[in-house]
Amino acid sequence: MDTVDTMDTDHAYKIALVQMACSPEPARNLERATARVREAARAGARVVCLPELFLSPYFCQREDARCFDLAEPIPGPTTGAMGALGRETGAVIIVPLFEKRGPGLYHNSLVVIDADGSIAGRYRKMHIPDDPSYYEKYYFTPGDLGFTAWKTHHGCVGTLICWDQWYPEAARMAALAGAEVIFYPTAIGWHPAEKASEGARQFDAWRTVQRGHAVANGVYVAAVNRVGLERAQPGDAGIEFWGGSFACDPQGALLAEASPDKDEIVYAEVDRRRIEEVRRNWPFLRDRRIDAYGDILKRYRDA
Repeated sequence: MDTVDTMDTDHAYKIALVQMACSPEPARNLERATARVREAARAGARVVCLPELFLSPYFCQREDARCFDLAEPIPGPTTGAMGALGRETGAVIIVPLFEKRGPGLYHNSLVVIDADGSIAGRYRKMHIPDDPSYYEKYYFTPGDLGFTAWKTHHGCVGTLICWDQWYPEAARMAALAGAEVIFYPTAIGWHPAEKASEGARQFDAWRTVQRGHAVANGVYVAAVNRVGLERAQPGDAGIEFWGGSFACDPQGALLAEASPDKDEIVYAEVDRRRIEEVRRNWPFLRDRRIDAYGDILKRYRDA
C-alpha cells in the first residue's frame, strides 16, 4: 500500500485497536503484532494502536533487576521494524515500548510511527503507579515530555498510557494540543481473588472515567488492553487482564468493544465533523474558567 505525503483531507478515518495476549518471547510478540497491524491496514485502518508493553508479559508484577534487560533505546530495533511496517502499510502505528534512555534510566514509553515510517512523536508515561503486582515505580522514571498530540498523515492523535487514564488533567492537555482521538495503550486486569467481589465495579469505573474524558473534551477515546492470565512465577495468583478494549465518540457513546478474553482487533471511525458538531453544542472548551484554576497546581488545597 502506498503512503501519502500529507494528512488525509477526508473528514473521517478508521482506527484499529489490537487486543492481544503477550508471550514470554519478545520476537514472537513482535511477529504477532506485525501480523495484526497488516491485517488492520488491509481492513482500511489508518491508525493502529498496540497494547502497553506488548513485547513481553507484564513484568512489573515483581521487582527483578533482570527485567531491565527487556528495555531498548529509541530509536532502536522495534522502532526500526515498525517504521518499515508503517512504510509498507501506509498506516500510523502507536508502539508502546520499555525505553532505555541511558544506563540505569528507563521509561514506560511509546512512539508514534507515521505512515512514511518516520517517528512522528514520543510519549513517556507521566503517572507511575505502585500497587501490589503493579510495581512500576521500581522500573520507570516519570515522563518528562509533557502532554501533547501529533499531526500525522492521517489525523491528529493524542497518546497517554494506562495509569494516565484516571487523570482528567492529562486528557484535557492532550485535547488542548489538538488531539482528535486519545489512545490509551493499557495493561490492566484483576487480582483473581478480588474479581468476584470487585471485578464488575473496577471494570465499570475504568471504562466510565475514559468515556468521561471523551465527553469533557469533545474527542474520541480509544483504550487498548491485553488479555490472559499472567503470573510472575509459578504458584503466584497473577493478574487476569480483562481485555475489553473499546472506542467511544465525543459524547462517550461506545462505538466498538472487545471481549474480555480473546485476541482481536477492534475498529472504529474518527469523524472530524462529529467533533465539530459536539463542540458547537456542548462548548466546554469555550466556557472554561482558565482564570480561576490556579489551585489545580497544588497537591491539595488545605483548609
